[in-house]
Amino acid sequence: QVQLVESGGGLVQAGGSLRLSCTASGRTFSSYYGMGWFRQPPGKGREFVAAMHWAGNTYYADSALGRFTISRDNAKNTVSLQMNSLKPEDTAIYYCAADRYTSDLTTMRSVGYWGQGTQVTVSS
Repeated sequence: QVQLVESGGGLVQAGGSLRLSCTASGRTFSSYYGMGWFRQPPGKGREFVAAMHWAGNTYYADSALGRFTISRDNAKNTVSLQMNSLKPEDTAIYYCAADRYTSDLTTMRSVGYWGQGTQVTVSS
């Protein structure tokens, strides 16, 4: 089993920045797992934000490109999401995701493990 714990959410004004972090643990977890971030805006479905292959390839949703940066520290089993130039439409619950078999974790159906989520609220 794998556990994912997010931190770093909160309230920020439009144009501000936040950094989300996720730490993975569990007997079966390894640095070869695909890891990423999804979000669920109020009243909407969950959507892909960013993902990072264990070898370093990165993937971004169009809405995140140029503003968000994903990074991971395989030695510490962590993945982070630096979010800059935040907009009110970025308001959502952000979920850390991981999967043993999928390296480019860009679709929900590929996710094997989810974190509990952390709230990000961007005020206008």
